[in-house]
Amino acid sequence: MTTPIKNIANNKKARHEFELLDKFEAGLCLLGSEVKSLRQGNGTIKEAWVRFENGEAWLVGANFKPYEYATHENHEPRRPRKLLLNKKQLKKLRAGTREKGLTIVPLVLFFKGPWVKLEIALARGKNLHDKRQSLKQKQAKRDINERRR
Repeated sequence: MTTPIKNIANNKKARHEFELLDKFEAGLCLLGSEVKSLRQGNGTIKEAWVRFENGEAWLVGANFKPYEYATHENHEPRRPRKLLLNKKQLKKLRAGTREKGLTIVPLVLFFKGPWVKLEIALARGKNLHDKRQSLKQKQAKRDINERRR
């Protein structure tokens, strides 16, 4: 039995700007009004990034709009949110960003059953010629698929 997955936000630009090496699925530590706002589709991760503080990973720069029906207990839209990862994953991400000059990029924000999850990736930035090469490959695949029809 599989749990239903509903996408909230995609970071399409990350796939174009970075070469993705390792992907991880992380939970998020959220407030109730944030979850309700995300259920309405009011969240973006375009300008978000991951940073480490005191051995914990934090999602910074994500924008979850305030829930319109919340009272004075509404959340701050751009507050840092803790990522829920196990020690092994945290260690691997931390080592990757320290030693190899890699970065952690958020890719997809989604609901997996009742829980909000974030797909993150350890990534290396692409150069301009790498971006051009990947665009050429995508175009060639499209041309091949059109000829097959």
